[in-house]
Amino acid sequence: MNKNINELKEKAAQLRETIVTMIHKAGSGHPGGSLSMADVFTVLYNGEMNIDSEDPEKADRDRLILSKGHSCPVLYSSLALKGYFPYDTIYTLRQLGSILQGHPDMNKVPGVDMTTGSLGQGLSVAVGIAFSQQFSGNGARTYAVLGDGELNEGQVWEAVMLANKYRLSNLVAIVDFNNLQLDGTCDQIMPIEPIDRKFEAFGWQVIKIDGHDFMQILDAFAQARKADGPVCILAYTIKGKGVSFMENQVGWHGKAPNEEEFDIAINEIRSSVGGTSL
Repeated sequence: MNKNINELKEKAAQLRETIVTMIHKAGSGHPGGSLSMADVFTVLYNGEMNIDSEDPEKADRDRLILSKGHSCPVLYSSLALKGYFPYDTIYTLRQLGSILQGHPDMNKVPGVDMTTGSLGQGLSVAVGIAFSQQFSGNGARTYAVLGDGELNEGQVWEAVMLANKYRLSNLVAIVDFNNLQLDGTCDQIMPIEPIDRKFEAFGWQVIKIDGHDFMQILDAFAQARKADGPVCILAYTIKGKGVSFMENQVGWHGKAPNEEEFDIAINEIRSSVGGTSL
């Protein structure tokens, strides 16, 4: 198990390095919420999800809906590292004509299961997909990643109710709970606590974890597979995790590092795993 955890840590460092590199090259993007989900995405794309980069459209694949679409660098980086498209494509983020736009487009990017960006809509789509999977009986699962500030959207709770009505045991919502959104803390903008009791009141099972602890992440997904209804994994995270000057700083919600900041970030990420680099 220790070997597996060490491998996941190395893959997470590669993912973070790719995220920071693509945003730096683009000169714009959203590093904070991408870095906070890097560890969860590392697990999702390295064993948890039934996917195949050589057959990205296979009918019985698991689906991932990144409802907080502005954090697409973590999704693009995951797909690039798994071979869904040439790795060098990351250097075209947000460029005119690139498949990697500021929000994910399912019609352009292999491995993207839903075009997202308008907050609050992703879980509704995930519920529809999970219902279809349940109806077909193909054993596939759907994972929806939401921001904590996104839970202010009323449509989220309509989807939560519907998922409970049909007891979608193949649906997992992952909430990136870093308590920061565009221009302040969630507590300041619109308090959303207690998130766990809200989901439980709608009939969901809630699993609370440290979103940077691989043992807890792996255990949460294992528990979710045994559930008899929809599951919310409430992942307590640090926005900008892995880059010291970005961590817990609201200003890094949507800003690219300059040359000096980029060098510092890459060195910190690599040193976290003993100097490993891409």
